[in-house]
Amino acid sequence: MEVIRSQKRTVSNDVVSTPTLPLYLTAPPMEVRLEEFELFAIDRLRVLKGVSDGLARGRNPNEMDDLVETLWREHMRLSDVSEMINKDIISHFVLRLVYCRSDELKKWFLSMETALFRHRFRRKKIEEQRAIVGEFGLPYKAVIGAELESLKERLGLVARSLGQSDVENIYYKVPFEEVPDLVAGRRVLLQKGYAFVAGSQLVSLVVTQFRSHLSKALILTNRKWTTTIREREKDRLTPIVEALSTSYLGPDYSQSSEYADISLKDIDQVSKSSFPLCMRHLFEKLREDHHLKHGGRMQLGLFLKGVGLKLDDALAFWREEFTKKVGSERFDKEYAYAIRHNYGKEGKRTDYTPYACSKIITSAPGAGDHHGCPYRHFSEDNLKAALSRMGLSSRGMEDVMDKVRNKHYQLACTLTFEAVYGASCDTGINHPNQYFEESQKILKSKTPAAPV
Repeated sequence: MEVIRSQKRTVSNDVVSTPTLPLYLTAPPMEVRLEEFELFAIDRLRVLKGVSDGLARGRNPNEMDDLVETLWREHMRLSDVSEMINKDIISHFVLRLVYCRSDELKKWFLSMETALFRHRFRRKKIEEQRAIVGEFGLPYKAVIGAELESLKERLGLVARSLGQSDVENIYYKVPFEEVPDLVAGRRVLLQKGYAFVAGSQLVSLVVTQFRSHLSKALILTNRKWTTTIREREKDRLTPIVEALSTSYLGPDYSQSSEYADISLKDIDQVSKSSFPLCMRHLFEKLREDHHLKHGGRMQLGLFLKGVGLKLDDALAFWREEFTKKVGSERFDKEYAYAIRHNYGKEGKRTDYTPYACSKIITSAPGAGDHHGCPYRHFSEDNLKAALSRMGLSSRGMEDVMDKVRNKHYQLACTLTFEAVYGASCDTGINHPNQYFEESQKILKSKTPAAPV
C-alpha cells in the first residue's frame, strides 16, 4: 500500500492522467502527508454517509444522481483537477484500510462505494462511459451488422416494454450472470446464455465489475492490514484507521448557543418539548429512580452541558435527585467530583464534549443501565410505547420501525423528529444536541415575539 507510506506526498504522472472517474484497480505509487491521509478520508466519509442516508430514505435514481453530485462538490472538489483526482484516489484507498477490518464494515463500505460509483458513472457522457469500459479491460464488443439486424424485432419489444420508442444504436453481448439486476428487471434480451445490454444500460455492466473487484480487494487489504500494516504503523496510522469508522463528523456542541441555554426552572418543560428520545428516557428514569449508573450520568450529563446548563445548575440538578436516594454526604463524596470533571474543573481540566449518535449507538448498556440508543437497544414494544408518548401517529411510528428493523437508527431518529415537529431535516440527526437545537429553532420560530 504505497499510498500510506510517508508523511510527504509526491505525485506521479500516471496519477495526473487518471480519468475523472478512477476505477481504483491498484494503489498508486504516491506518498501522502499524514494530515491528508486523515482529512481526505473524512471528506470522502462525509460523501458516503450522505449516500447512505439518501438510499435509506428511498430516493429514486435521478434524485440520487443529484445528491451524489452535490455531496461530491461540497466535500471532494479542489480547484486543481489533478489534485482533486489525487484526493479521490487517496481517500478511497485510505477508507479501504478503515473498512476492511470486519465483515460488517466491509459490507457497508462495499455497498456505499458501489452506489457512489454507480451514480458518478450515470452522470458521464456516453463517450466517457465507453472509455471507462475500456479502462476496465472488459472483453465486450458492440453487436453490429447482421447479428444486430436479426435481433432488432425482439430488442424493440424489450425497448418498448421499458417505455422507449425504438431500438438503441449500440448493444453489448455479455454473459447473463454479469448483469443480474437487468435480468431480474426484464430489461435485457436473453438468448443462449447471453444478455444484450443497451448502451444506456452500461452502468449495470460496469458496476457489477466494480463491485466484484472491490469485494476481492477488501479481502486482500484485510490480509495486509492484519499481517503487516497494523503492527508496523501502530504508533502513527493504526490509531487513525481504527477511529475513522466511528468518527462523528459534525459540530461537537461543547459551546452553548442562542438555542442552547437552559436553566433549572426550564429543564422539565424543555425535556418534554426538545429532548431526543435517548435523553428524554434518561431524564425520566432519573426523575423516577433518583439515580443513574455511570453510563447514563455521562450521556445525560454531557448532553445537559451542551444544551447550556451551567455547572452550578448541573450540581444542583444532580444533587436534588441523588440525595433523595444516597444522601448529601455520599453525593458530595462520590458524584460531585465527576460532574465538575465533565465541565473541565477537575483533573486534567479537559472540556469534555457531548456524545454523538455514533458513540451512543455503539455503546453496550447492561442490566440496570438506561443509556444507549432506544432505536437500537429498546425492545420493539418498548420503543413503540415510547414513540406513542412522543405523539407519533400509527403511520409515523411504522415508518420509524421500518428503519429500525433495517438498522438505520439515526434515520429512525430523524423520522421521529420530522413527525414530532412537522418539519423536514434533510441533513439527518447525527447528534442529540443537534436534535435539541433544531427543535428549539422550530419552536421559537412559532412563538410570537413579545410586545415592545
